[in-house]
Amino acid sequence: MARSWLDRLWASIADRGGEWVDIPDASPLDQVCRLALDLLSGRGEASGAALARELLGRYRRLGDADRRAFQRFLAEGFAPEPEPLRQAAAEYVQDPTPERAMRLAELAEPPRQELLRRINMGPGGTSTLVGMRSELLGALRTEPGLQPLESDLRHLLGSWFNRGFLELRRIDWDSPAASLEKLIAYEAVHEIKGWEDLRRRLQRDRRCFAFFHPALPGEPLIFVEVALVEGMAGAVEPLLAAPVPDASAVDRADSAIFYSINNCQYGLRGISFGNFLIKQVVEELRAELPNLSCFATLSPVPGFRRWLESRLDGEASPMLAGEQQALGAIDGAGSLKELLASPDWIGSESLVETLRPILLRLCASYLTDTRDGRGPSDPVARFHLGNGARLERVNWLANLSPRGLRESCGIMVNYLYDPDTIETNHEAFVRHGAVAQGVSVTALLTRPAEGARRPSRLASLVSSRKPKGAPIGVQ
Repeated sequence: MARSWLDRLWASIADRGGEWVDIPDASPLDQVCRLALDLLSGRGEASGAALARELLGRYRRLGDADRRAFQRFLAEGFAPEPEPLRQAAAEYVQDPTPERAMRLAELAEPPRQELLRRINMGPGGTSTLVGMRSELLGALRTEPGLQPLESDLRHLLGSWFNRGFLELRRIDWDSPAASLEKLIAYEAVHEIKGWEDLRRRLQRDRRCFAFFHPALPGEPLIFVEVALVEGMAGAVEPLLAAPVPDASAVDRADSAIFYSINNCQYGLRGISFGNFLIKQVVEELRAELPNLSCFATLSPVPGFRRWLESRLDGEASPMLAGEQQALGAIDGAGSLKELLASPDWIGSESLVETLRPILLRLCASYLTDTRDGRGPSDPVARFHLGNGARLERVNWLANLSPRGLRESCGIMVNYLYDPDTIETNHEAFVRHGAVAQGVSVTALLTRPAEGARRPSRLASLVSSRKPKGAPIGVQ
């Protein structure tokens, strides 16, 4: 991995401070624990950098059991001193001055946070701590006692990965091979099937951007993939399967469609990089291609199916009486939950046409639920709405892959990034959970019964994709 200038600086300081490091004659786990105690109690920066380097190197060589034991050591110790904290809290309650508030905050911070800051001084410290949090996130369900360590890491990483530190870079076919390999490895929305598939995604009518952090110079944090097309895309397969365009395709394109956005570091899950990330990409595209007038996503709705099934199991079903009657009019249709349990439903044109207005309305309802000011629960929706986008359109049968059917019944949505309203939409969302929405979304919510028998715009696609002897949607 490429080393940042900060790593090189701390490494040079550690070289000069090595004479103050005393490695105890003990087991590898005990050595790491002792180094942690020495690191926290020390005062010198040179010796601290040397201790952090030794601790990190030995921690990385620990086996899984010893690594988890060290994490428990960090989680169970290094808590605030209870008596001084109790006294400071009592004094603040008695006389809530700013000075006493600062004293209380100082005593309330666990020494563990200072230890983690000092560990971060060692070469590769940030990467190791991100990796440690990744391991903790996978272990919390069975070991809740690790929560204090995870909480402190989340707090510190949230400060270190502030939006102001991120750097936007364009990725193309001439980018370093390591970056291209990571793009293939981290793509979790629409799998990249080898180098030829990657080459297609980096052609003249495509753009790819990555955000980096100076402490992780060779590790992308977020990948953003963009298709330059004519009009707002309503289905993903035409984007992924499109042939290589002719030379004038980019000149004719009026829309930039963000069709894949991936958070690459699991250890940074739940840590906000700040808002307006996508706005920066929009500004880059506008500067390069002034003919673009529409900036929108084609996004999955990963929480919709789970939300729907949980509501169908409850007493207050989200379905309307007219929708229940429409389903009941189809022989052998069964309940909505039973229908969606198998992808076979998209092989029946009558079911497709009946379910279309029902599922589109339910999805629009799911994505516009402000939940008393908290905003919708769908993570993709929260990301784009928090970045100032508008929920513009809900697209029927836009993703017929097994994953698309399983997570969202094949539905995808367009979030529109209107440069003139991004800030206003963002403020309304973060302050009140308000969801900016286009007229077509409003129509779904206010006229749910309309168009129940309207022909599907993808009916021909569904019919043509059905292989003999196999249900539609199985790929």
